[in-house]
Amino acid sequence: MDYTSLITSLKNLKIEYRENVPLAPYTTFRIGGAARLAVFPKSADEALSVFESLCGKVRMLVLGNGSNVLVSDNGFDGAAVILSGMKNICFDGCRITAEAGVSLTHLAAEAAKMSLSGLEFAYGIPGTVGGGIYMNAGAYGGDMSQVVVKSRYYDLSSGTVGELCGEGHEFAYRHSTYMNRECVILSAELQLSNGNREEISEKMNDYMSRRREKQPLEYPSAGSVFKRGDGFITAQVIDMAGLKGRSVGGAQVSCKHAGFIINRGGATAADVLELIDIIKAEVKEKFGYDIECEVRYIDG
Repeated sequence: MDYTSLITSLKNLKIEYRENVPLAPYTTFRIGGAARLAVFPKSADEALSVFESLCGKVRMLVLGNGSNVLVSDNGFDGAAVILSGMKNICFDGCRITAEAGVSLTHLAAEAAKMSLSGLEFAYGIPGTVGGGIYMNAGAYGGDMSQVVVKSRYYDLSSGTVGELCGEGHEFAYRHSTYMNRECVILSAELQLSNGNREEISEKMNDYMSRRREKQPLEYPSAGSVFKRGDGFITAQVIDMAGLKGRSVGGAQVSCKHAGFIINRGGATAADVLELIDIIKAEVKEKFGYDIECEVRYIDG
């Protein structure tokens, strides 16, 4: 692929880009080889221009905070579009409009400042609005389905902009309809409710304290690696299988929380994939459970 014309288009649009960019710093696992091209739109409008320029001409990988992905050691032979610079937020009473790159933790904190309740669960989730909607992120009894009323997207297959409302998102556990569509979320509207600022902050701080106590936040990871089991707690059966502390290269099952694989330093994607296979095989052998990985692997 000749990238000259693509780069010329980005220059003309005055949109930031770089060539041969290691993707590890753009994922919470801190793992991944280089992308041939990385593009950094700063707004939904810039993102639209990027997609219109690149769509159909080059493979694209869209990342927010890179919190639920594992990128191949071989990198990505195409253009990585990093949306974390899309940070615009607008308040209108109890409704918030936020671009896809807004951090969920930051959005929860901003809502708290406005005495708006509903996003407490999101405080400490390392993803963005776009990624949170994509996988219906949640914690402590809350998830995105409870607050998202509308989302705006770009359809990569048709080159058009559209909107989804309410039930159109088809939210379920760690699922939305976006997982079955070739679309990129650009922004969303969230409906919150008036609350007491001190009570909201107290709840958020409690959730963050619980995360720090129970989760290995001191190490790079992709968060919880496996989905919740049907009638069992996945992290618990991994622990019961004696897998805490099991390592492959620099990847290790966390000794603090068995549902996390951490990068203790120098871990490769191959290390993580091998460790995932070991966990799945041993849990199946000892308990008969098939556990499902929720981390998305990006093959080069």
